[in-house]
Amino acid sequence: MGLDDKIDNKSEELKGKVKEGAGKATDDPGLEAEGKGDQTAANVKQAGEKIKDAAKNAFDKK
Repeated sequence: MGLDDKIDNKSEELKGKVKEGAGKATDDPGLEAEGKGDQTAANVKQAGEKIKDAAKNAFDKK
């Protein structure tokens, strides 16, 4: 996983947390749900990058 990808994914996750918190604070379920969705998307991207890294490391060891 490239450093840029890690930073982008983490940034997206943090933005989602902020949106979720803002939604809770303002009693806006739409904003809260959007924040949770952003976090989920970032986590899926992070998982995909980890799988790529694991595959690359497995082939590099051969």
